[in-house]
Amino acid sequence: MLFADALMLDAPRRTSDGYMAVRAKAARTGTYQYLGSEIDPQNQHGLRDAGMVNVLRDDAAVFDNKSAHSFIGKPVTDNHPSVAVNAANWRDHARGVVMGAMRDGEYLAFDLLLTDGDTINAVDAGKRELSNGYAADLQFGDFTGPGGVKCVAKQVSITGNHVAIVDKGRAGPSCAITDSVAVCDANPAAVAAFTPPSEKPAMKIKIGDADVDLSDGAAVALAVGTLNANLADAQGKVGALTAELATATTNLQAKDGEIVALNAKLADAVVTPEKLQQLADARADVIGKAKVLAPSIVTDGKTDAEIRKEAVTAKLGDSAKDMADAAIEGAFIAFAKDVKAADPLRDTLKDGLKNVGDADQNVADARAEMLADLTGKKAA
Repeated sequence: MLFADALMLDAPRRTSDGYMAVRAKAARTGTYQYLGSEIDPQNQHGLRDAGMVNVLRDDAAVFDNKSAHSFIGKPVTDNHPSVAVNAANWRDHARGVVMGAMRDGEYLAFDLLLTDGDTINAVDAGKRELSNGYAADLQFGDFTGPGGVKCVAKQVSITGNHVAIVDKGRAGPSCAITDSVAVCDANPAAVAAFTPPSEKPAMKIKIGDADVDLSDGAAVALAVGTLNANLADAQGKVGALTAELATATTNLQAKDGEIVALNAKLADAVVTPEKLQQLADARADVIGKAKVLAPSIVTDGKTDAEIRKEAVTAKLGDSAKDMADAAIEGAFIAFAKDVKAADPLRDTLKDGLKNVGDADQNVADARAEMLADLTGKKAA
């Protein structure tokens, strides 16, 4: 359970850096009054509707070393924050620090150092009442305080959270920063009435492009809706781009296939001496066979198909006029199957052999004539 006790500071002093250092007698033993609804809000002990009740704080609780030292290093705040101070919000609330805690007679005293200029100026201007903020457990039962006061519970396990500078502490103007010591432990219920509530710090987060206060449900819903719409739009665009990428990949693969095929065709189309010889031999074969089938055929400037068709026409007459190229090629193959193509070299050699035979006779005749001449001369 969180509590806030008022206290008063001794006369403050300034450090060379302008900070304000002061010692406060901050806590004492004794009995304190609380509303039953404050200490038993769930009515587990039947005290919620009991009005004001007494709570004991004894020496064991106030001067326990662990409890006293729990205040050291805790922040001094300007008014009580609406939540306990912790690492997440320390920067928002801290205006100084508790430097030390020790027993001072019947009191627990704190050494405070105020480090914030505005807060120091506020103290100088008269904002001098203070209040401890701490957590404590309650033990319920029948307890007796000083003077025989009956108490329904007592505080144990006190843990410091902060010390607040307030306009009005719950114990009134006697709990102020003056030149004397004031005992200022009183009813924490008065803190809400005497201390102006600090604004609840906005807990903002970024949702999409918007900075949204988490306490504003409508703003959060709107920002989340906008973010979801933007996300859906982005997902749609990603889907479209993915489809476009798939199409582009398919087209690219098709182009790659075309390139491979074209490269193969180019390789096949490369003219080599071997290919030239093959083409020349094939055309010579067609021409040779065509001249056997149609001796008067003229082949210059004609394609192989035209030569074949003219040769077939010479054999079949007008019936070959309407034949398809494939039929012409088939007929040409059939006609030329047993035909030996004309071979100009072979024919030349053949004619040459005939001429050689005549030459032999001519040589013989010339020799005989020469011998006759020689013989005639000898005879003469």
